[in-house]
Amino acid sequence: MRTVLALFYLIGLAAPAGAQPDPAAGSQDHPAPGALAEYEGRYEYHGGTTLTIVAGRDMLFAVIDEAKYPLRPSGRDSFVNNGGNTIPFRRAADGRVSGFDERGVFFRRLSPEVDAEAAAVVRATPRPPGPDGRPAPYVYAVPADLSDGLPVGRAVDAGLDAATVDRLVSRIVDGTYPDVHAILVHRAGRLVLEEYFYGYDHDRVHQLRSLSKSIVSALVGIGIDRGVLAGDGELVTKRLPYEQYANPDPRKDRLTLRDLLTMQSGLACDDWDRESPGNESKVYQSEDWVKFVLDLPMVTEPGTQGRYCSGNVKVAGRILERAAGTPLPAFAQVHLFSPLGIRASAVTWNFTLDSSNASFSQLYLRPRDMLKIGLLFHQGGRWGDRQVISREWVEKSTARWSSIGDQGYGYLWWHQYVNASMPDGPRRVDMIVATGNGGQKIYIVPSLDLIVVMTGGKYNASSSAMTIMARELLPALLSPLPSD
Repeated sequence: MRTVLALFYLIGLAAPAGAQPDPAAGSQDHPAPGALAEYEGRYEYHGGTTLTIVAGRDMLFAVIDEAKYPLRPSGRDSFVNNGGNTIPFRRAADGRVSGFDERGVFFRRLSPEVDAEAAAVVRATPRPPGPDGRPAPYVYAVPADLSDGLPVGRAVDAGLDAATVDRLVSRIVDGTYPDVHAILVHRAGRLVLEEYFYGYDHDRVHQLRSLSKSIVSALVGIGIDRGVLAGDGELVTKRLPYEQYANPDPRKDRLTLRDLLTMQSGLACDDWDRESPGNESKVYQSEDWVKFVLDLPMVTEPGTQGRYCSGNVKVAGRILERAAGTPLPAFAQVHLFSPLGIRASAVTWNFTLDSSNASFSQLYLRPRDMLKIGLLFHQGGRWGDRQVISREWVEKSTARWSSIGDQGYGYLWWHQYVNASMPDGPRRVDMIVATGNGGQKIYIVPSLDLIVVMTGGKYNASSSAMTIMARELLPALLSPLPSD
């Protein structure tokens, strides 16, 4: 299956900020539980791609590239997505479902068949049931030693008692924390907890969504370290081959790599604003993403105001590609992934930056390899006896340079904090975070010598990751274990 670029309306990305489904919308003409199956099948979609509709117990799911997006019944042949958008289905003269409408565009149902891969995404359970229909009782085990550069150890030696680990895993399995695909905890030099759910395992890559941005930042730093780029003060428009740009503005000529990496480009580009000219849903449908972004009007002086703009990252990546004379994924493999022992066969990354790219140019990695990225930054850019990224770049990347909403931002890394639930009241814990839609997380907690990796499938909705940190892991690590 292919990820669909323009699925922003159907899955909810095109909803206004804060939009929620109308609770009253589902009060009439709901399909009977068994009737949901009549909507199942493979449907055509934008750009010649397809999506699959799978019926769950009480709602439909649109499935694309191992990601599922809920569609809740809101009336006869009408469903509502996570963003509050209504998706109406049509029927043919014989009464069978023939397709659905999205903002006036009709997409035909190509087949009523549902392939096994799409069905498995919807019907997967956190842990397979045993003979009695329930998952087997959880038994903690030290993570496997795969000789991959990640030493392993016991959770209790890292400050996680058996009760904490049992409670955490049990709450993922029972659905208290839904759609968590993996959780890895590394502390004091050892990987001490590694658990997978919903059919995932240590050798299966996972889509990273916007967590990919932090990898691009690391690569730009490596490019500067190696002299491919002069520095983060490089002028953006001078590094690209376009003879001219729409909406000429002297401020555009002052735009630097640093402005792109800190989300302070000054361009009219804001993924958090559906009406923004540079919203990602518009960028991804263009024939040249980089040119589209740089053709946007300027709205502020570069370097003065943070706006979350995925287009900035595409421009920065393309500048590095041109300077290095090699595709960005190839540069990454040689200079970042291989030094960390991440094999090329365990990486998927299409960095084509035009409308033919049906994967958002996102990166796919295994959770253990995500952990290596976090550990590399935690160690100041050093891996073993090799300085893979300069300490200077790591410090720049993880410093606070701008603000987006109420959160601090570095060089494509977030500054976040969580209030750990302690017996004497909340306790603030500061973190450096790489994050992606659905629950893709690398948490670096310097004060606790801690890196936590999570992957998940809670797309376009709040994941459980921060709650797990606040209520489960951090309280345990901030409280001394009882002595024997």
